[in-house]
Amino acid sequence: FDTAFHATLPRRAYLYGLPLSYAERGLRRYGFHGTSHDFVTREAARLLGRERDQLRLVSLHLGNGASGAAVDRGVVVDTSMGFTPLEGLLMGTRSGDVDPGLVLHLLREGVPSDEIDALLNRRPGLAGMSGVSNDMRDVRAAAAAGSDAAAAALEVYAYRVRKLVGAYAAAMGGLDAVVFTGGVGQNDAATRAAALEGLGFLGVRLDEAANAAGGPVISEPGSPVAVLVVHTDEEVLIAAQAVEAARRAGGRAS
Repeated sequence: FDTAFHATLPRRAYLYGLPLSYAERGLRRYGFHGTSHDFVTREAARLLGRERDQLRLVSLHLGNGASGAAVDRGVVVDTSMGFTPLEGLLMGTRSGDVDPGLVLHLLREGVPSDEIDALLNRRPGLAGMSGVSNDMRDVRAAAAAGSDAAAAALEVYAYRVRKLVGAYAAAMGGLDAVVFTGGVGQNDAATRAAALEGLGFLGVRLDEAANAAGGPVISEPGSPVAVLVVHTDEEVLIAAQAVEAARRAGGRAS
């Protein structure tokens, strides 16, 4: 399952601030994009010539759906999506984090639940904020042409990613590498630069030329924190896991 890589989440990360009986009913944080985060952190470790279980990694899957994961020496200790993929970062057509009180306010105003669902899951995000598109290229073009709404969407998008990197560095007690993947993470140098702006205090030093070229390593040589661009290949990892499962099943059968 897409959530499987996040099965190692400690309870401090997967619990909501609700009575524990709700978690026992399954109402807790699960996370998504697990196969992608698993693949790109393995590949990042390979590119760095190190074992994943030696590294503290922040993996950023930025596409129409967007999520981050804190992978501490091969183990996920936090991730941005929760009970559903709606939680966390701003996305193409999802709002990401919203005060639940806002939802209650809309319900009390008589807004139907289906309309609120659409407001959070299908009409917001880059598309809703910019009024242009869920495609980062279109939003960036609109901002360059003078659209303040598109510029605001870009600011919020990058700011939420930047906050996540800082929070996950704190959660892991340090940071060795940041990994970008997904359609935006792999292809949009401006988003990568904006998301990492101001993180020099953590040891993040972006090489502008390498970033413009697309990597795979886009941090300055000798930077305390490596920054990489890794093209995700979930199918390869799923195939490898299937082969391993078949091998184990064959061993039991024999």
